[in-house]
Amino acid sequence: MQKKLMNYGGHFDLTKKIETLKEKENQMNRPDFWNDKEEADRILGEISSLKKETSEWTDLKEENTSCLEMCELLLDEKDDSLHQELERNLQELQEKLEKQSLLLLLNGPYDKNNCILEVHAGAGGTEACDWAMMLYRMYLRYCEKKGYKTEVIDYLDGEEAGIKSASIRVTGTNAYGYLKSEKGVHRLVRLSPFDAANKRHTSFASIDIIPEFDHTINVEINEKDLKIDVYRSSGCGGQGVNTTDSAVRITHLPTKIVVTCQNERSQIQNKEQAMKMLKAKLYLLEEEKKAKELNDVKGTYQNIEFGSQIRSYVMHPYSMVKDHRTNYETSNVAKVLDGDLDNLIEAYLKGELR
Repeated sequence: MQKKLMNYGGHFDLTKKIETLKEKENQMNRPDFWNDKEEADRILGEISSLKKETSEWTDLKEENTSCLEMCELLLDEKDDSLHQELERNLQELQEKLEKQSLLLLLNGPYDKNNCILEVHAGAGGTEACDWAMMLYRMYLRYCEKKGYKTEVIDYLDGEEAGIKSASIRVTGTNAYGYLKSEKGVHRLVRLSPFDAANKRHTSFASIDIIPEFDHTINVEINEKDLKIDVYRSSGCGGQGVNTTDSAVRITHLPTKIVVTCQNERSQIQNKEQAMKMLKAKLYLLEEEKKAKELNDVKGTYQNIEFGSQIRSYVMHPYSMVKDHRTNYETSNVAKVLDGDLDNLIEAYLKGELR
């Protein structure tokens, strides 16, 4: 057990984390700390995350030491009750270690960031819009279970049912790290509640995940490349009492990227939020281009697009959710749609190491 803990230590330097925590706390004690509220909030978030990380790994080290001491006692004398207690403690320690070691997989440059989750209905009219709504609810429930704060920043109803699209801001440690696994096309197979003949239908919806960046990320955008539309906020994502044209849609003409925001009452605030989203998408686009160039050499790159779904949810003629990237599957479709995504996400994160 000692060896296993030390192996993970190569990826998680507890001493360095504690030193970083002290440095951040010293920053917080400076008289000018609150002069830049955005930066102050970012540092406070880092302090909270570091405190949680260091305390959990410190507890694991202490439990590991306790188990070693019990092993030494058993070498000197046989004690059945002590042996049973040691087995229980080792099992608990192993489970805690596996849970903590999963967090070590969240070591990407943006994994700890907040993120924007976008849901878009695919082709298929009402069926696709209803499926988009089901995914929208699934992610809201997942975030609630994880203790993440969510804010709907854009919402567009379907013509008959469901939604055409929605954007949710997710706030919490490792929000992007966990949810990045959901990016791609999701496929649903079921008996349609909208078909009088009760025939089986296949629907598609896409999920996009965008990390939030701090002000250190600089993306230059030419104003001539932008098409900006304003319209009236509506739906549960907007301000129901707002009767002004405050919602903003920005189209980046060279890339055809479209971002929208309608949750703020002010057109200026909505434009600022939409521009942040656009900059994040453009930055990611450049990062993905670099990754594609590298992976083209390795022969490992796959586009995420309709027709290449990452996950299938089958409700008829049998029940199954299957992730096509990891081959992880479960027959409990209802549980997954209720936000139980941990096993699917963990399988993806572990698969990234292979």
